[in-house]
Amino acid sequence: MLSKRCALVGGAILAVCLATPLSAAAATPAPQAATPPAPPAVIDALERDLGLSEAQVIARLANEERAAATEASLTTALGGSFGGAWLNADASKLMVATTDAATTATIQAQGAQPVVVQRSLDQLNGIVGQLDQAPKRAKAGAALWYVDVATNTVSIQAPTVEAAEALAAAAGVDRSAVTVSATAERPTTFINIVGGAAYYIGSSRCSVGFSVTRGTTPGFVTAGHCGRAGSATSSPTGTFQGSSFPGNDYAWVAAPGNTTTPYVRGSGGANVTVRGSTQAAVGSSICRSGSTTGWRCGTIQQHNASVTYPQGTVSGLTRTSACAEPGDSGGSFISGSQAQGMTSGGSGNCSVGGTTYHQPVNEALSVYGLTLRVG
Repeated sequence: MLSKRCALVGGAILAVCLATPLSAAAATPAPQAATPPAPPAVIDALERDLGLSEAQVIARLANEERAAATEASLTTALGGSFGGAWLNADASKLMVATTDAATTATIQAQGAQPVVVQRSLDQLNGIVGQLDQAPKRAKAGAALWYVDVATNTVSIQAPTVEAAEALAAAAGVDRSAVTVSATAERPTTFINIVGGAAYYIGSSRCSVGFSVTRGTTPGFVTAGHCGRAGSATSSPTGTFQGSSFPGNDYAWVAAPGNTTTPYVRGSGGANVTVRGSTQAAVGSSICRSGSTTGWRCGTIQQHNASVTYPQGTVSGLTRTSACAEPGDSGGSFISGSQAQGMTSGGSGNCSVGGTTYHQPVNEALSVYGLTLRVG
């Protein structure tokens, strides 16, 4: 956020099941260390926000963890034919898309359900890239655009269908690969700090995303719209070393003299331990922590969304159903124990519900050469 207070902002289909548990026909995974049980705060919040029982939450988290590992493996195995992956509503099935029908057996061998599609994920991401490079005026007329892996298309949403059509035309994209629709969403950035804990830039507040180090220097990642390179912070004391917004929405703050921890502030202030940053599949549950609304949960709706804020377009965001409000910007998004990203913006609020976008954390880690603090 740039102001003291901003609003939060084909092809034939076959379909692999990730049952609970995986079927006996699935490949037996190599032995690995048992995953620690989810903290009670995570379970309680998912029960509340997704309307699930404790048993359903535990089963869902186990399926989501398995799905993330399966997706990562098949992304490599399928190469250029990989068309994306997504979980069904209750996370009991993982669908994996492929443009090559000959790879369906490979997908099934890992306990997933193959879906033969017309376009690869690389092709869909390429279309998003074309939209990102469209004239600024055309992008300003649209609210957001993203890869929708479940339909094997790129979705453009705008206040009117005509505005969405105008962006597609201005970008020169393959119209058959794009869907357009009208939306009431009006994403705006958040700018009030805390992402587990609040930090301040003068009289402005934002949220800490995740603890990181660069060499021996401790610090944290947050939203780029919270501050520019050289801006000073307090609580903790630090300095923005790098910041990108719009285009991206990430930044990192060096905070010498402070101690990094592998925690995110969960429900009731309980600590949730960060154990890595593997990207969760579309359909997975996800929770976010912020200084205004605390610990809130939802599901991942899409990856690689481009959103037009008043300040410009931000690309590569993840769209979720978790709510947020002003002051939550920069805060942590986590799925299970895996760090996902930093709160960017969205629409709605935690009284009526809303849509919130986060900047994937791995991009910021890579750009700035940072190491995520994990437990």
